Amino acid sequence: MIRHGFILLTFCTALIECAGASAQERRPIAWDGLGKDPNRPHVAKRHVTNRAPAASDPNQERERVLGTLRPYSEAWWAVHDEIQAENDKQLGSKLMICPRCMEPSPPREDVTGSIR
Repeated sequence: MIRHGFILLTFCTALIECAGASAQERRPIAWDGLGKDPNRPHVAKRHVTNRAPAASDPNQERERVLGTLRPYSEAWWAVHDEIQAENDKQLGSKLMICPRCMEPSPPREDVTGSIR
């Protein structure tokens, strides 16, 4: 039992020394080009701009009203549809689809379907 403890202690000591040595030497690290370059020093960027206050969420008031309505009533569905339409509008303004992705692909011969 003591022998296993000694082997474990020796192994842990070796790992600690290896980890500490690389941090102290600060040699360049091989970088694959993805993510941040570990060889560049970390510099915190400070953006100093006077931005206008953020616009309030238009759905915030609708969601408050939705909570006061009887669930699944006609008024509830009307407000719910307005919230969904606003969410779709916001998503559509943020969504970017490349023009090449939108080109129709040529029809394949082995596909069945309706003829327009």
